[in-house]
Amino acid sequence: MSRVTVLDYGSGNVRSAVRALERVGAEVRLSADPAAAVEADGLVVPGVGAFAACMAGLRQVRAQQILAERVRAGRPVLGICVGMQVLFAAGVEHGVETPGLGLLPGRVEPLAAPVIPHMGWNTVRPPKDSVLFAGMAEGTRYYFVHSYAVHPGAGRPGCAVTLAEHGEPFVAAVEAGPVSATQFHPEKSGDAGAELLANWLGTL
Repeated sequence: MSRVTVLDYGSGNVRSAVRALERVGAEVRLSADPAAAVEADGLVVPGVGAFAACMAGLRQVRAQQILAERVRAGRPVLGICVGMQVLFAAGVEHGVETPGLGLLPGRVEPLAAPVIPHMGWNTVRPPKDSVLFAGMAEGTRYYFVHSYAVHPGAGRPGCAVTLAEHGEPFVAAVEAGPVSATQFHPEKSGDAGAELLANWLGTL
């Protein structure tokens, strides 16, 4: 059984992530302990709310060092929602730029859409080489809640970038070596989200 640590840094929505991972067979620990975060087979970085507030919580638990160590060792990390956004270089909210964790190049910026936040079910367009979306039917829907997004073109060469659209195209998921992330909430996406989490567990 894969051992997964969900990083507990003061962000909300952690319990639903724990339950969703347990549903697909992971042994899950909710912890802010750096050793537990580094040593687990997989580390999940959840996140809801403001980019700057999440970064403040992550700095308190030394997340930058934890993630850098995991990436150096090739140990998988999964970011969810704002937990995906903070993996990028910076986030811009209300005109204020906050440095992110910098694991991926790119900036999180306001989503240009007639209705904000983007809340509800939406389809995505994964690349053919995606591991997260392997075996998923075209037109499968996932649950989003966000007002900010990473625009297409972000990420490193060789990244598998999945796009979605709400007013404009945006990055719905990214896979870059040991780093994977989704803008949507797999833990709120029913059977489709469970299948995606199972695909991620298969990489551990």
